[in-house]
Amino acid sequence: MSDVTLEKTSSGFSRLYQGLTTVDFVGRRKVWFSVSIAIIVIGLLSLGVRGFNLGIDFKGGTSWEVLAPHATVNSMTAAVEKAGLSNPVVQKLGSSTYEVSANLNQLSQTAQVTVTDQVATAMAKVAGVTFNQVSTASVGPTWGGQVTNRAIEALLAFFVAVIAYISFRFEPKMALAAFVAMLHDLLVTIGVYSLFGFQITPDTVIAILTILGYSLYDTVVVFDRVRDNTGGILKSGSLNYSEMVNLSMNQTLARSINTSLVAILPVLSVLLVGAYLLGATTLQNYGLALFVGLMSGAYSSIFIASPLVAILKEREPRFKDLAQRVAARGAHEVYSAASAARMGSETAQRGSGVARTAAPGARRPDGSVIAPRPRKQKRR
Repeated sequence: MSDVTLEKTSSGFSRLYQGLTTVDFVGRRKVWFSVSIAIIVIGLLSLGVRGFNLGIDFKGGTSWEVLAPHATVNSMTAAVEKAGLSNPVVQKLGSSTYEVSANLNQLSQTAQVTVTDQVATAMAKVAGVTFNQVSTASVGPTWGGQVTNRAIEALLAFFVAVIAYISFRFEPKMALAAFVAMLHDLLVTIGVYSLFGFQITPDTVIAILTILGYSLYDTVVVFDRVRDNTGGILKSGSLNYSEMVNLSMNQTLARSINTSLVAILPVLSVLLVGAYLLGATTLQNYGLALFVGLMSGAYSSIFIASPLVAILKEREPRFKDLAQRVAARGAHEVYSAASAARMGSETAQRGSGVARTAAPGARRPDGSVIAPRPRKQKRR
């Protein structure tokens, strides 16, 4: 079966893994951008109305922890509220450990000590243990502010390092596109956390830095292909810059999807099996941020970064002229990885003269058969 016939009959994932996809990533950029803007706006509105559910490491507060095999979240919540806590956060850690946290910093020092002892006594009663078996920890507002500042500093340092690296490795316009893609992932993640009220802990910050690094890796893979095609197939003059970006994306699409699945499936297993089935909720904050961020990172590297690069580069005079020359020769076309390989093979054959000397009966790259040459008639 020829490559042309295969391209017509294949569908679904078979086209993806055979290099036959022809997705117009740049041409449909308004759709991708609109989806992202809608998600980000919803998250920002939630952030303005509800704010963040910050853990005590950021806002300060007191936490109590006790081993209570026969207790429930409802019974523990009722006990600590009766002991004087307002809006407590009660979590079940593992199969039988309960953690209660609340902000007591607005109380006087004497009142904090009193409430702390009352809550510990109530938790010990529910758990059926002694007062000394309830562990207590306090974080002051000053320490919480320092943790917040350190998190912001780490994030800013990461962005500066990324911009410098991409600018040196590729070019500033690609660095700008990569930065926008990572900012997209950050806004989507914090919007989801605000919208659903998930608690933000130091584990969340570590997870966000991890997913930004992953998003950068996938974006660099795509940009590397764009750079190779810029120095290769783009010089043939048969494609404009946007068509070359589409080709680069279709060439790396299978790899991007595979890389995303390999990263997301283990994180999903941690959330479903570890946090919910086995009760290891200490994994929840880290795993949840990873899952949301990895999904957003996979989306942004495919649908945000590359179309944005095409928009920025198409404004350069040389690529404007190239787009005009290509448009004058025919309609816009999206090439698959397979069709680009055939086009490159044909170009190489024309350059080396192989096509002219091919034997009769041999197949050309497009699947057609070379006919035998007609015999010359002898003159009498």
